Amino acid sequence: MHRLSAEDLRAILDDAHARKAARKGWPKGRADADAPARDRVLAMIFEKNSTRTRFSFDAAIRQLGGSSIIANSTDMQLGRGEPVEDTAKVLSRMVDAVMIRANSHEDVERFARVSTVPVINGLTDRSHPCQILADIMTIEEAKGPIAGKTIAWVGDGNNVCHSFMHAAPRLGFHFNVACPAEYHPDLHDLAKGGNAVTLTADPNEAVLGADVVVTDTWVSMGDSDYEQRLHAFETYGVDEALMNKADPAAVFLHCLPAHRGEEVTDAVIDGPRSLVWDEAENRIHAQKAVLAWCFAG
Repeated sequence: MHRLSAEDLRAILDDAHARKAARKGWPKGRADADAPARDRVLAMIFEKNSTRTRFSFDAAIRQLGGSSIIANSTDMQLGRGEPVEDTAKVLSRMVDAVMIRANSHEDVERFARVSTVPVINGLTDRSHPCQILADIMTIEEAKGPIAGKTIAWVGDGNNVCHSFMHAAPRLGFHFNVACPAEYHPDLHDLAKGGNAVTLTADPNEAVLGADVVVTDTWVSMGDSDYEQRLHAFETYGVDEALMNKADPAAVFLHCLPAHRGEEVTDAVIDGPRSLVWDEAENRIHAQKAVLAWCFAG
């Protein structure tokens, strides 16, 4: 996301809104009227387990009129040590775009450098841009244009947090991050956020008056310090008391899967201010817009 201009991000979000509205009431398998991916094939590579990314990208390419080929890295020669660059060169001759949900951000960068077709980051250890597009789309549906809004992040300074920091200065919202000092976001990415990003250790300070409160699991795939993290984050759970410090019309987001009773209570995630199910559905529409933008270019 940090490589896309503000104009490109805005165009993708506007297209996502338009595509969702245009197919209201349609069966999920019907292709959009313009079918911009007709005759196109999307390859999806998964090094990490996935529910929302897998189903939403598969639904997205079908609704754009195209098709997909899905593989785990262990199904491929990648799992036996084939260089990332060799895989990229081969797939570039077989498909029209590649989505990768990877362990290492560097591997996605290496893949993209030699690929001759678009490469989409479906998640890495450093960022999760497709998730943030869906989140912003969801916020705009509920609260209007994202510009000028304040989003509060409570919890781990992880890949999702990084992508919010990338988006904030481009789309004109403020992003408050509350996390323990030992789990702060990458300081290089933090610096890129400039005045649009504020870092604190106090969840109450971050949430005060915010339009949106966002959290994520405290223990991500690949983290091995479960008990240490639970102890560090024990005062960072989002409950009704914390939500009540935000703006009275504030909404709650979580990219899922949620560890109920840890980073969020049932009362919040199942409550009237939660938009997590709209957020999950919007992965389809946001990613359709990303794919359509790639194919148009």
